[in-house]
Amino acid sequence: MPSLKEIKTRIASVNSTRKITSAMKMVASSKLHHAQVAIQNMLPYENQLEHILKSFLISTPGADSPYSLEHSQVKRVALVVFTSNSSLCGGFNTNTIKMMLDAVDEYKAQGIDDILIYPVGRKVEEKARKMGFQVAGTFCDLADKPNSAQCSEIAHELGEKFLAGEIDKVELIYHHFKSAGSQILTRKTLLPIDLSTEAIGEDNDRDLTSNVATAKAQEYLRKKQDSEDTRNNVKAVELNDDFIVEPDLETVLKALVPKQLRLMVYTALLDSIASEHAARMVAMQTATDNADELLRGLNLQYNKSRQAAITNELLDLAGGAQE
Repeated sequence: MPSLKEIKTRIASVNSTRKITSAMKMVASSKLHHAQVAIQNMLPYENQLEHILKSFLISTPGADSPYSLEHSQVKRVALVVFTSNSSLCGGFNTNTIKMMLDAVDEYKAQGIDDILIYPVGRKVEEKARKMGFQVAGTFCDLADKPNSAQCSEIAHELGEKFLAGEIDKVELIYHHFKSAGSQILTRKTLLPIDLSTEAIGEDNDRDLTSNVATAKAQEYLRKKQDSEDTRNNVKAVELNDDFIVEPDLETVLKALVPKQLRLMVYTALLDSIASEHAARMVAMQTATDNADELLRGLNLQYNKSRQAAITNELLDLAGGAQE
């Protein structure tokens, strides 16, 4: 049985760890709020651009884009993978890297060995280089400071390679942020781009009003999202707007489709950053709760040991007095 001094030392150690995890949880909560604001500021532009582009395509017979045409053979693939630069966020990075490795194995099973990785985040870059994959560059800064200009450069580079036939398919691997308690690991095709109207608004299911991630809060958010999905399915969305194309169809598509590609990469980045902070907040909250539970057990053990020591001393005194 440990001594009182050992128990007291361990209580002090757990208390110190709890202070750290509690502080990290509050920092992650603050960063999550800023990430939610960034997504909220981006959403009106995303919704309007998607509506304009896809309603324009459905109302214009014969409208097509070279970015949406599938290549006859898929020989070279690019994967844009989003992780964080730091740890202590649960299985956030591990799950993303696992999906990347599964995607690589899947393509290799199809006979496709020419796979190019665009690693956004230090964790995935280290793993990709360690595994000997082809890496397109270093994009670690984006994981800490989201930059729409750099996302545009990545999307532009991928678009040019796709049109030139250097890349036949591009996929995004990231965590889609639904709420503080729910982040969905997503694998989405970027190129060829999906311009079908059925996909309009399918990713706009985020709850940006709360950063609470307790079990009760998660259950409430899930019920709220289910009811919103039911209402959204009932509503009919009017898409057939009347467009007058100037100067011509090809020029308009050349302007709109690359914008949509850039926006998809930037949206995936914002989703990944928000998901990282949410995952870290949940992980630190869990660690703090575990520390509280451990402290309760240690305090109980300390009090029992102290009481036992006092009882033994009293028994010794009583025995000595009888002698």
